[in-house]
Amino acid sequence: MTRSPRGAVLDMVPARYRSIPPAPTSAGEDAVELAATAGLILDPWQEDVLVGAQGERPDRRWASPEVGLIVARQNGKGSILEARQLAGLFIFEEPVQLYSAHEMKTTTNAMRRVLGLIEGTPDLSRKVKRVLQNNVEMSIELRGGPRMQFVARTGGSGRGFTVDTLYLDEAYRLTAAMLSALLPTQAAVPNPQTWYTSSAPLPILESETLRRLCRRGRAGGDPRLAYFEWSADPEVSLDDRAAWYAANPGLGIRLEEETLATFRAAMEPEDFAREHLTIWHEDETAEPVIPAHDWTATRYAGAELEGWMLAPVTLAVDMTPDRSWASIGVAGACRDGGIALEVADHGAGAGWVLDRVDQMYHEHGARAIVIDTRSAAATMIDTLKGRGVTVLEASTADHVKAAGDLYDAIVAHEVRHLGTPELDAAAIGATQRTVGDAWLWDRRAGVVITPLVAVTLARWGHLQPVEAPPPPADFFTI
Repeated sequence: MTRSPRGAVLDMVPARYRSIPPAPTSAGEDAVELAATAGLILDPWQEDVLVGAQGERPDRRWASPEVGLIVARQNGKGSILEARQLAGLFIFEEPVQLYSAHEMKTTTNAMRRVLGLIEGTPDLSRKVKRVLQNNVEMSIELRGGPRMQFVARTGGSGRGFTVDTLYLDEAYRLTAAMLSALLPTQAAVPNPQTWYTSSAPLPILESETLRRLCRRGRAGGDPRLAYFEWSADPEVSLDDRAAWYAANPGLGIRLEEETLATFRAAMEPEDFAREHLTIWHEDETAEPVIPAHDWTATRYAGAELEGWMLAPVTLAVDMTPDRSWASIGVAGACRDGGIALEVADHGAGAGWVLDRVDQMYHEHGARAIVIDTRSAAATMIDTLKGRGVTVLEASTADHVKAAGDLYDAIVAHEVRHLGTPELDAAAIGATQRTVGDAWLWDRRAGVVITPLVAVTLARWGHLQPVEAPPPPADFFTI
């Protein structure tokens, strides 16, 4: 955690955009004091956000059901969330708070920081009933019921919860599908609050949710939204150090000028402006590779899902390079014609994949399992072969052809899919990277594309001639 030194004289760097609904009182002061008792001393700008965001109406409901905080990396927005989460547990006694981030490592670190504050404060730690931190659940539960839940964000994460306060960190990677899965968790809550925290939006489709929020906040006067944005004027010189301070309220506290000077020299100007000065353009958009109307048109429309995909099927596995996410895709003939695509499994980490795909292969009599030989999943090839699995090894050239062929099939409406949140998010957010005279799906797109890559490879493999065991049934179900 990052703490400002006690007794330091710190001037508050004003937000370039700051809009707060009127409120006669604020519970933010209590949250600031609680954080201090846990050793988390907030900077003046951090206190201003927390006090402004926790304004209360005369009926004691939040004056700001929504909070937007946009600030460059490493300035200390995480400390604001930690202070708010502590208050939610120990002061507001909210039944459930839910923190979500795009990456598992961010989610894990967020929990560790909050837990560290609690465990370092005996008056708080003695109120803890249970701490869970495993592959299934990460949470802190107090005696009496208040609970803080931590999840890595996917299209379906958060379903099944009822949430009082929702934290959407890394909101530059918050798709419409993810938001649609998470916001209904607050539908039955009498006094909900949603926090959107992020650095600047990126020129990708996944940032469109954040861009809409920023436009509302910049316009000001929204009766539901407390909005705080630290950014530099888009016309400023990128070497103007006064602009550095205007966009980085933590500069001189946890950031040093020379660190930014190093970044300025090393980074492309547009990247430095976006990442460290929060300069972005309200009218920027990102064009999808897969046309949204074609993707929607290929959604399976049948009322009966059992038997919609016919055996035998072909499986494929894909992982992110850091092995933080993995997906198992499946392809087979669709009952209504064309090739059916489905994400059979998708989850964080990679340790679960080998046994799961082996089990599916044998239970469903799959034709083969497709793996790109240059992907992180390639480490499983020899083990799977040793277990009697037919593995189709896809080269880069094969993968290029698979991606192009799938795109053509989508545009021609020759495939079918179920429209699951994970696959929808990957397909709508996917971008391209050039490979010679062709292209592949780009893993730097800002969205987890393993579901799309997995079905891309599964479809390609399904069109290859292989000897496969007879299917156990005339259709495929997971």
